[in-house]
Amino acid sequence: MTEMMRYVFYAYVGSTWAMFGIIWFAQIVHYPLFSKVGSDGFTEYQNSNLFRTVFVVIPLQMVELFTALLLVWKTPPGILPIQTWTNLILIGITWISTITLQVPRHRQLAGGFDPKTQKILVSSNWIRTIAWSIRGAIVFWMLHALLTA
Repeated sequence: MTEMMRYVFYAYVGSTWAMFGIIWFAQIVHYPLFSKVGSDGFTEYQNSNLFRTVFVVIPLQMVELFTALLLVWKTPPGILPIQTWTNLILIGITWISTITLQVPRHRQLAGGFDPKTQKILVSSNWIRTIAWSIRGAIVFWMLHALLTA
């Protein structure tokens, strides 16, 4: 593997596992606790939450996407094309879910807390949680293959 592709792979592993941790935190802790904020301060809380989350999540997702594309384009020896393509497809699923399901729910919640909207956010977020979990496992498999080659 070239030096550049090694760094691409490290960035890929790091961004994927960071998002794996973030999505599980959001699924188990963050989103369910929205109902505990209280209606008086919820709009301000949600708007601040969205503003701050973007600075953490968007850069990681961009690194994930860019490095995934590079790994599909120039798959390193020891990595199977099915691993890179499956991860790229799963990235697509997480982006589609984010754009079509989670972002609209967050926008609705920015106008005030609604228990039904929160429930849809939590339940629909399982799509991303499962996709990132599978991706985390595949990345572990890829890393193992490279370290034991």
